[in-house]
Amino acid sequence: MVETMGSGGGDLGDDDARLRVGAPASSAAGLPGVGHALAQAWERMGPGRSVRTLRLVNQDHGFDCPGCAWPEPPPGERSVAEFCENGAKAVAEEATRSRVTREFFAAHPASDLAGRSGHWLGSRGRIVEPVYKAPGADHYAPVGWDEAFGIVAAELAALDSPDEAAFYTSGRTSNEAAFVWQLFARMFGTNNLPDCSNMCHESSGAALTSTIGVGKGSVTLADLESADLVLVVGQNPGTNHPRMLSSLERVKRAGGSIVAVNPLPEAGLLRFRNPQQARGVLGRGTALADQFLQIRLNGDMALFQALSRRLLAAEDAAPGTVLDHAFLAEHTSGFTEFAHHVREHLSDADVAAATGLAAAEIDELARRVLAADRVVVCWAMGLTQHANSVATIQEVVNFLLLRGNIGRPGAGVCPVRGHSNVQGDRTMGIWEKMPDAFLDALGAEFSFVPPRAHGHDVVETIRAMRDGRVRVFLGLGGNFVAAGPDSAVTEAAMRACRLTVQVSTTLNRSHAVTGRAALILPTLGRTEVDVQAGGPQQVSVEDSMGMVHASRGTLPPAGAELRSEVAIVCGLAEATLARRADDSDDSVDWAGLAGDYRRIRGHIARVVPGFEDFDARLAAPGGFQLPHPPRDSRTFPTPDGRAAFTENVCDVLRVPPGHLLLQTARSHDQYNTTIYGMDDRYRGVRRGRRVVFVHPDDLAALGLVDGVHVDLVGVWTDGERRAENFRAVAYPTARGCAAAYFPETNVLVPLDSTAARSNTPTSKSLIIRLEPAREPVGGTR
Repeated sequence: MVETMGSGGGDLGDDDARLRVGAPASSAAGLPGVGHALAQAWERMGPGRSVRTLRLVNQDHGFDCPGCAWPEPPPGERSVAEFCENGAKAVAEEATRSRVTREFFAAHPASDLAGRSGHWLGSRGRIVEPVYKAPGADHYAPVGWDEAFGIVAAELAALDSPDEAAFYTSGRTSNEAAFVWQLFARMFGTNNLPDCSNMCHESSGAALTSTIGVGKGSVTLADLESADLVLVVGQNPGTNHPRMLSSLERVKRAGGSIVAVNPLPEAGLLRFRNPQQARGVLGRGTALADQFLQIRLNGDMALFQALSRRLLAAEDAAPGTVLDHAFLAEHTSGFTEFAHHVREHLSDADVAAATGLAAAEIDELARRVLAADRVVVCWAMGLTQHANSVATIQEVVNFLLLRGNIGRPGAGVCPVRGHSNVQGDRTMGIWEKMPDAFLDALGAEFSFVPPRAHGHDVVETIRAMRDGRVRVFLGLGGNFVAAGPDSAVTEAAMRACRLTVQVSTTLNRSHAVTGRAALILPTLGRTEVDVQAGGPQQVSVEDSMGMVHASRGTLPPAGAELRSEVAIVCGLAEATLARRADDSDDSVDWAGLAGDYRRIRGHIARVVPGFEDFDARLAAPGGFQLPHPPRDSRTFPTPDGRAAFTENVCDVLRVPPGHLLLQTARSHDQYNTTIYGMDDRYRGVRRGRRVVFVHPDDLAALGLVDGVHVDLVGVWTDGERRAENFRAVAYPTARGCAAAYFPETNVLVPLDSTAARSNTPTSKSLIIRLEPAREPVGGTR
């Protein structure tokens, strides 16, 4: 099999022919970051609207940023401008003055949209009325809300089984919308609830649940900022979670140390120029990483096993001084077996081959660990998107358990979540295999019997659509087509559906690559006032550290026809379930829930542990912290009540001669699949996106030079995949490793290449080779 994705089916930017590459930046943020943020905000919103909107981002009386899930400081400690450059871009994208109207759809058929870049699509503006593309048609046309709901209800009713429908969820969805969405799906009769977590931190949840009993991070913002040592592993906070840089700066100011572990040297971890501090504007800012370990892709398991072995050796040399024996004895299981495994089955040669690091570099890190009383390990996609990701994160837990660095202040695990409510959505029940306790409580609350068979995750949904086993796809936000792996397969699978439905604010590729019939249902954004029958409404979100707080928009809606996510979901549910012959839905007053979100929160309080007295606690300044037994009381809700050490075999991912390991990455002008602009100034890239970063020595070894245009050819068991026309950029990445932006390179991610136990696509360890481009495009140094 050979799959090719070029300019027509990928995300070729309109300006790629003008691509320019310069030197990468040596620091992040500062006045340039302020300038870029304000420039985009003013272009999209205008000066007055920008000021009125941005001053409320992440404020206790305002709205939650639609970007990342990094937590806010307590209300009294927040900055007047509690947002980052990419947060401003996200707000500007949503609060833009541009509109996508019926005249736009009349001028642009779906076939035309399919040839446009993600950047072009997203920058058209807000969709302002429901539109429908009928079977055989190439144009979307306006449709009334009742008619749209009726179309969905009729298609769902015509299915042979509820499991022929899939209900996808984006991480932007509020707690209230997510709860009624999963309720709708389960009352319809399916657990097919794929979500964006399946493609990102699913590995973290699987690893943490199996070891400490809770699939979430164990630290608070105060824990992170009081740590003696913070390891930032497989994460680029300068682009993906920029407000995290302020917390890391506070770590340094308090005397802590930071170690960055990453194949790429990222500007945000080299030096942070805080634009809200004089030293960040007038001075050189703050150097963040005290040590940079330029690890080879997929080498993190070997690194953490090597660290653990060094801690065991230090304990052997000075018994009773290194490990936390009291904690190990009282709160863990499996230590003896783990220690034996690491001592006997980890070779120095494998560590060197897997990590690409010198032993002296790991020794230096081990010395830092031994000098630190409190250690936090942060990670993101660089750890979660490999075949061995779950085992790798289990090794992070093993490492922390040895010295009791879980369940006490200033220490713990910190998986840094992406989209602003992706963690809250899972808490609300957006998962294809929710535990029986949740389903029991849900059934009791609404007087029905929820389905028990596990549903489809993202990868399984794509397979099911491809094979005709899922025929209706409903997406609550997001951009499933662009986010999914194996782009050609994902697109063909989506086109095989009878109906695809997207609840959206702006255009994206999932509106261009559709089923035989397609609906776009436009929704309110976070920035906008939400008024229902019961008056003005607020929603809630959960951040990356388990804080739940309110969000209240203030802008007038972008269009009179827009409905809230909650109202859309309840309207779909009411129309669909009313068609059934039985009366199984009589227990739900969908119109009442849509009219007053307090009623939804009342149901959540009785179904979801930790949300007791939800509405009253939400009114508290800053919201409230969800319980986390390992953090709160060193109670581990595992089968034996103890944190579990695990034994994992360290297999080195070996690459054939003439090949490289590729990781997909974001540019600084994007958030997930949303492309705000065509620059990645931290890496020196301007006005284009089709670049591949390769070490200069690797380029030379392959007989290539900087600036040449190449095709990326992915190697997998079922054949090759090709991403065309990338400019090779000589870049100081780890030897043998390369990087390129997604979603352009998602075509190279095989659908069947997934992490064991989490089924997450392996987007960070793709074996590729570089070939001369078949059709080179322009661009200069």
